[in-house]
Amino acid sequence: MLNPSELFRFEADGDLADLVPGPLLVALGGFIDAGTIQALLTSHLLDHSEATVVASFDVDQVLDYRGRRPAMVFEETRYASYEDPSLLLYRLTDRDGATYYLLTGPEPDYQWERMVEAIRLLQRRLGVRLTVTAHGIPMAVPHTRPIGLTAHATDVNLIGERNPVFGRVQLPGSFTALLELRLGEAGEAMVGYAVHVPHYLAQAEFHDGALTALNAIVDVTGLNLPNDALIAAANEGRLRLEAEIAGNAEVGTAVAALERQYDAFVEAADKPNLLAPPSAPLPSGEELAADFEQFLRTVGEDETPG
Repeated sequence: MLNPSELFRFEADGDLADLVPGPLLVALGGFIDAGTIQALLTSHLLDHSEATVVASFDVDQVLDYRGRRPAMVFEETRYASYEDPSLLLYRLTDRDGATYYLLTGPEPDYQWERMVEAIRLLQRRLGVRLTVTAHGIPMAVPHTRPIGLTAHATDVNLIGERNPVFGRVQLPGSFTALLELRLGEAGEAMVGYAVHVPHYLAQAEFHDGALTALNAIVDVTGLNLPNDALIAAANEGRLRLEAEIAGNAEVGTAVAALERQYDAFVEAADKPNLLAPPSAPLPSGEELAADFEQFLRTVGEDETPG
């Protein structure tokens, strides 16, 4: 493996003396982010906190530019600008002045193992003891009921008692998933949250889901993160969605059916999950895997919410 320390550099305008220990939030995308949960959460934290760039990564070594071509602007007779991709580590403070870090940018295409080691070097330098990530996954649930999430971690004690939705499922790998696996093998702590996004909102901005992710991060880290703007955006989004559903009888009928299914499980004394009607047998791990893999095959296709 090439030297992982050569993948990043500390920025000259940052004061290394300010690099006190704190949790690390990782937002490096992946193969799925239903409801743009991770993107909304990242933008919210950067927009409502004072952020300082601590370190930057050499994206030329880890990105496939032809696989996802950066945008450029052409004006009449010349190229005027280029949206160069960046992978940055920020230092932020919460509302109580506590330090935390945010690593954000495009998911690396290459050198995953080397990137993992580079992040571990940064974690040791910063005194990071807990790493957290969150994103959205589509589920057959209604937006009118409490938003669920699937929690996973390198140590089950980090997530408490939860009823798993999935059993054993094989799915495409992501860099963040590999990071969690490798940190767990090294005895280090990482927690991930997959927010359950109503499948009909998978391509929309689901602020309620981003707020759920924020609250989960607050609970596990103890940070006092800003939430006012996200709460306001979630309220506005809810009103717009209700107005749209009120004008579409077909969608309203589908949501009502999901509500009945959800409520039936909540009312069942021995409910094992919220995914199937109580009169039906529970899906096996193989059936769940087949359903999820069928969805994965559709990722990237154009879909219209509702």
